[in-house]
Amino acid sequence: MKEIRNILGWLGMAEEQSILQDAKKHVEETYKTVAFFAEAVSSFIKGDLKAKAQAIENVRQSEHQADALRSKMIDQLSEGMLLPPDREDLMHFVKTLDKIADWTNGAARLLGFIEGDIPESVLKNISLGTDLIVSSISKLKESIAALAKNELKNAITLSAEIDRLEHQADEQKKAMVEAIIHARLEPVSLLLTYQLAEYLEGVTDKIEDCADFIKVLAIKSK
Repeated sequence: MKEIRNILGWLGMAEEQSILQDAKKHVEETYKTVAFFAEAVSSFIKGDLKAKAQAIENVRQSEHQADALRSKMIDQLSEGMLLPPDREDLMHFVKTLDKIADWTNGAARLLGFIEGDIPESVLKNISLGTDLIVSSISKLKESIAALAKNELKNAITLSAEIDRLEHQADEQKKAMVEAIIHARLEPVSLLLTYQLAEYLEGVTDKIEDCADFIKVLAIKSK
């Protein structure tokens, strides 16, 4: 019988279990950065500046926690007893996942600088772009959980759905840029909203990168 190799489903060594628990926490923290960002966008659109500021601060704190977990796991992997293939795979996974939190935090910082009246057409596109990020990270979370349970076919299917969402995000960015151009915004607002469009697409790109890696792991585990 072929032995199943799955870096997210180790059993046995205490060291492996410790890293696995931190990996799960890292996934959850990355997910939280996106959830807090979605709260910030919702508050911004409603005009609740206090709630917007608090949600942006929550994104920053969550990204900091994710970064601390990444550093801890990299240190554990560098000094631990795991076999080189497992160590390299998990290091790549952790670094790829961490970029999602980084880019989400970047998007939140940009949102924090956007002030004044923004046309409804632009706000609508910011909301749509954020919805795609939330859908993508939710699918990624499901994909990682499926991989951890050796549900390889499901993990691959979910990764393919993330690819589809990323293509939608590409089209959504084009629509948002078009809305920004037609809105005739003030120079500062024009620059910030355009950069936000770049970051929204960038987050979905990073989620897709992680999904591609999950797909590779699932195929290698067959």
